Amino acid sequence: MAQIRPFAAWRYAKIGRDLSAVTAPPYDVVPPEMRTQLLARDPYNAVALELPSGSEDPSAPDSRYVQGKATWDEWRGSGFLAQDEHPTIYVLEQSGTYQGRAFRRRGFIAEVALEPFSAGVVLPHEQTLPKAIGDRFELIRATEANLSQILGLFEDPDNVSIRLFDELTVRPADAEATDADGVLSRLWSVTDTAVIDEIVSLLAPSRVFIADGHHRYKTSLAYREYRRAKAAGEPVPSDVTEALASAEAATCGCGCGCSGSAGHEAAYDFIMVALVSIDDPELTILPTHRVVRCANDFDSDGFLAELRQRFDVVGVAEGGQGDPYDAFVGISEDVPAFLIQTSPGSPLLRATLHSDVSLDEAISADMSLSWKSLDVTVLAELILNPLLGISINDRESLKRLSFAKDPRQALSQATDRDLVFIMRATRLDQMKTVSLGGEVMPQKSTYFYPKLLTGLVFRSTE
Repeated sequence: MAQIRPFAAWRYAKIGRDLSAVTAPPYDVVPPEMRTQLLARDPYNAVALELPSGSEDPSAPDSRYVQGKATWDEWRGSGFLAQDEHPTIYVLEQSGTYQGRAFRRRGFIAEVALEPFSAGVVLPHEQTLPKAIGDRFELIRATEANLSQILGLFEDPDNVSIRLFDELTVRPADAEATDADGVLSRLWSVTDTAVIDEIVSLLAPSRVFIADGHHRYKTSLAYREYRRAKAAGEPVPSDVTEALASAEAATCGCGCGCSGSAGHEAAYDFIMVALVSIDDPELTILPTHRVVRCANDFDSDGFLAELRQRFDVVGVAEGGQGDPYDAFVGISEDVPAFLIQTSPGSPLLRATLHSDVSLDEAISADMSLSWKSLDVTVLAELILNPLLGISINDRESLKRLSFAKDPRQALSQATDRDLVFIMRATRLDQMKTVSLGGEVMPQKSTYFYPKLLTGLVFRSTE
């Protein structure tokens, strides 16, 4: 069972109800130029906390982590951020339109007890990169705070949460913010203990699937071990890798595999999570497209010849014309497929796996057929690695791989040395099957839309 509890958030106290100027997208989708624009709009924008200025060397006196702590302490000390008086569960609603279709996603923001993935209570679905975990670890260790919430999915097959959301969002929201995509995020506070108990009773029996925020979850696990060792007067882990190994080894001793979080009350035993129903029919997963920088001597004809050994490759449209997703019409969701553009403006090609290819034989990894059948896995294992030399285990090669959420953006930004792969969205049932099987997908396999805003609530781990 997941341990869920309310908390008293730190929130902007001198801004008013509209927080649009001080909220920001998640740190991992904020390039330097966007960071500059956000701070130019308002110097108190939350990006100053999530992406502080300064050196990335944690031992440097001018490190970004030192600056992040100074900003966090200053904003709280000056009263610009104030802490809520009572333990609270926050209701979050995000609404807008995407490709002409209206959407609304609702969730509860609460504290969730940290558990190692081996306990089977909190389940990941994507791989993580060590560099990102190290950066987030240094920031949480310096600030002692969750500066943004991760997105988690809870199981609610009877859709009980819909009634709760309807009842709790009747009154005007406490705060709201509109992002650059026009998505409106609204926040309500729930302090009534009876209602909180009802929410906790709904959420607690469920497993929690991490939808977005794998790096921050692992960071918090490592940070928990650091704080536990420090509190016990024991040697603290030397780095994030050692701390994570300690977290995976931590159990309650009861043989159930849990970490004993139910017996702990410290704030660092928990993480701030926005919990959304995995059974919500409006839950939206978008694909993340790949752009590969090729070597100077890349031979597109030779590449396509190798590709055709396992894939049917046909031309489907002129690059940039019409809707690229139309090229997938008529292709079964169960057959791995994606679109390829070999040079700017060239016709799009659709690659569909040959029906006689056995993925169990073609992909040597000791993983399930469900994992091997994912479009993103087939791309990574049968094309990116063997044909283009890009591997998740090789940091240098990963520098040649970039991602885009919009297919037209990926196509329009490609240069003469870029290969563009337009992907289909990973299905929710695929994600759940892989997660329940104890496996993780390749990086950027899912894009849960919309992204959560940073700045609506902050949480101290002191």
